[in-house]
Amino acid sequence: MTIRDPCATLDRDQLSEATMGDEGLAQEVLTALLDDAALQLPLLAAAIARHDLELTRRLAHYSKGACASVGANASATALERLESLAARGDVASCLASLRSFEESIENLRRETAIA
Repeated sequence: MTIRDPCATLDRDQLSEATMGDEGLAQEVLTALLDDAALQLPLLAAAIARHDLELTRRLAHYSKGACASVGANASATALERLESLAARGDVASCLASLRSFEESIENLRRETAIA
């Protein structure tokens, strides 16, 4: 999947396409994405702390796809970088990318006003 604007917190056109223009469904999808991100963040942090870079790569890949499919582009971009860094074995940079992912999720939460 090609990310149209990799810096956009939320590509509303992509979200609308993914949810066929259904605003209620869009809210449900975003809520599920944010809930899942809340679960994935500690898993990623633990994997990085253990230097389990294969698990880090797999978790980042999973979450990247979820984010990209609904237009959470900044999050998908941070996860794409995290996945690449984990594949290269760069633990220190993985931590920075994890922080970028966390910040992008907080920005998404604020922009969409989903608690």
